[in-house]
Amino acid sequence: MEAVAKLNNYPTSPRKMRLLADLIRGMKVEKALAILDHNPKHPAVPLRKLVISAISNWKAKNEGADENALIVKTIMVDGARVIKRMRPAPQGRGYRVRKRSNHVTVIVDAAGVATEKAVKVSKTETVKAEVEAPKAPAKKKAPARKKTNSETA
Repeated sequence: MEAVAKLNNYPTSPRKMRLLADLIRGMKVEKALAILDHNPKHPAVPLRKLVISAISNWKAKNEGADENALIVKTIMVDGARVIKRMRPAPQGRGYRVRKRSNHVTVIVDAAGVATEKAVKVSKTETVKAEVEAPKAPAKKKAPARKKTNSETA
């Protein structure tokens, strides 16, 4: 049974957070926490807290289950609100400064456990793909062109 943890409106650009998210996606939780603990980037601290929160949510759902087999199943970083500010620029103009923020969603689950729903979905998708495969239309031959007087001479 998977567990979810969310972090909303964290004031860092989504690109900076995605760099860290890509590092830990699909890893065992212990290894992911070690990587985030020693990473110098500033979004590593809240991301580490978020993974710990997801682990505690998983423990609450699955009492007595072994947490050593947990992996970071899914991690998504989406853009959030953008605060727009103006910075003074030459000749009386103003440049727009966009202060970005992001939403992060972490899903942890036990490794190697495929849910029945996911298996059913994958089977139905393959059946649909076989049934709905479009057949290639037969190529039509171009009609023969009549020769004009200038071509025959």
